[in-house]
Amino acid sequence: MKLVIPKNYDPILSLKETERAIKLVKDFFESNLAAELKLRRVTAPLFVQRGTGINDDLNGTERPVTFEVKDMEGTVAEIVHSLAKWKRMMLADYEIANSYGIYTDMNALRPDEELDNIHSIYVDQWDWEKILLPPERNLSYLKAIVRQIYSVIKRTEFIVYENHPRIVPLLPDEIRFIHAEELLARYPDLDPKEREHEAAREYGAVFIIGIGGELANGKVHDGRAPDYDDWSTATENGNRGLNGDIVVWNPILESAFELSSMGIRVDREALIRQLEIQGKSERKELLFHKRLLAGEYPESVGGGIGQSRLCMYFLRKAHIGEVQASLWPGQMHDHCRKSGIILM
Repeated sequence: MKLVIPKNYDPILSLKETERAIKLVKDFFESNLAAELKLRRVTAPLFVQRGTGINDDLNGTERPVTFEVKDMEGTVAEIVHSLAKWKRMMLADYEIANSYGIYTDMNALRPDEELDNIHSIYVDQWDWEKILLPPERNLSYLKAIVRQIYSVIKRTEFIVYENHPRIVPLLPDEIRFIHAEELLARYPDLDPKEREHEAAREYGAVFIIGIGGELANGKVHDGRAPDYDDWSTATENGNRGLNGDIVVWNPILESAFELSSMGIRVDREALIRQLEIQGKSERKELLFHKRLLAGEYPESVGGGIGQSRLCMYFLRKAHIGEVQASLWPGQMHDHCRKSGIILM
């Protein structure tokens, strides 16, 4: 069991105060994100049909929860891991105008997660996707989008402080951009999570670029599926990747804390290249991939922002189970309760 118990942990908010604060964070952040990025809310599926290529494959090893549909003989449905590819289909099907986009409340199940302070079987996030114009397919535009999202994060931090003055704002005014290759060069003897830890501790908030592509040491910073984020396009200084993660310093756990994963999505050339890199070219025959290769989808940028992660950070909680209802091992429940960590 992986569990961190912060020394002398004392929750700032009671259970009732926490429930009210969760609503405050979610309502404020959602409306401000939609306004900042010009996003329309849409209704999203909890499950999709197996064999269409629509579900998010994450690192390619996680098992989706599946079930047979009684009235659709031979059809197997999968609980979504995320809606990374589904959203891009909806941009086309809803005929979203240029420079606008969509977002949704995404609820997923990831039963293969290793449960700890920040990982749960239940995943809730705002999944968003926005039309990308051809001149915007570059790292500068991606950074501009990251700054917009970070500004919403900062505004939310202020609103929490206004309503709960004991929760003092800690985020820096600006987010720092750093490529995974640069992190490797700076900390060659550390593993990727340790590199993130050092960067987040130094800067407070970082956007780590180029996650999924092979680095100078022949390894990837972290796994990414080949068919949504573009992690292989050449950018600047010999680096590659038009994607990344927003990572902040968590003062309660004293560690790096990922809030969002996002990126400019693959175009036709990047999809073919990345499928070949990962040895998954057979996916070109799946529904999602066929439509993309046929030019039916617009260019886009998108990502996911963890709802429980944001609440956990803003409300200074030690465990994600303090802001969401899920299943936890009995031993974890016991350790948490004895340490003042009340799991919902």
